[in-house]
Amino acid sequence: MSAKKLSSFVNQMGVEQLIEMFDLLPDVLFWVKDSNHDFIYANQTFIEHQGVRGLEEIIGKSDYDFSPPHLAKQFFRDDEKVLAGKNVTERLEVNMSQSGDTAWYATSKRPITNEQGNIIGTYGITRHLERQAKALSNVDAVKVPVDYIRKNYQQHFTIDNLAEVTYLSVSALERRFKKYLDKTPKQFINEIRLENARKLLVETNISISQIGDDTGFNDHSYFSKQFRLFFGELPSAYRNNYRDGNADLKLEIDNTSR
Repeated sequence: MSAKKLSSFVNQMGVEQLIEMFDLLPDVLFWVKDSNHDFIYANQTFIEHQGVRGLEEIIGKSDYDFSPPHLAKQFFRDDEKVLAGKNVTERLEVNMSQSGDTAWYATSKRPITNEQGNIIGTYGITRHLERQAKALSNVDAVKVPVDYIRKNYQQHFTIDNLAEVTYLSVSALERRFKKYLDKTPKQFINEIRLENARKLLVETNISISQIGDDTGFNDHSYFSKQFRLFFGELPSAYRNNYRDGNADLKLEIDNTSR
């Protein structure tokens, strides 16, 4: 089929019918955003992943409406790169699954251009890698250090210690993390510690200083500073806002059921 014939056929189909095909792909999140980072389309898997009832609850909203601030900030940074003309291809990331557990994902993003060649938005897909064995080769490249960090984040260890258990030099370890995770080992360690600290804040009544100790932070002020950089607010404020939000939700449900 010639390029001209293909173009004619696609035009007859219409873009809407074409993107609806992504509803047929299991375990693949697909979305389209405008240049303001607002969603204008998402497939059924994405809708279910966000826990909403339909596309109308997605359109016009941004990542900040669905994701924790630290993840939304990462998604926004990616989008800015794509809007500037840079592709994001098969970037590995450890994010929260729909159940709230951490899981491996691979994300790719591309710019959308109009007939004049101007970038007017972005689209992307995210795949759940642990359900697709053929994609796990990249995960294997960082599996040993990542597993070590996830099992030992409560302990105090250095990058040198991490390099030793993975039988790599520090420079080789850092290159591998940068290549496959687009972050340094130290950044990844901090993210795992902070995500576990966040869970303890909302699921327990443990004191904030104890949570810092239990997640590998031996300096309370450093813990608070890193938490604020990552989640956008101090641990105490995060806990209070979460509890206030749950109290408001409970009140709304109680009023509705009367």
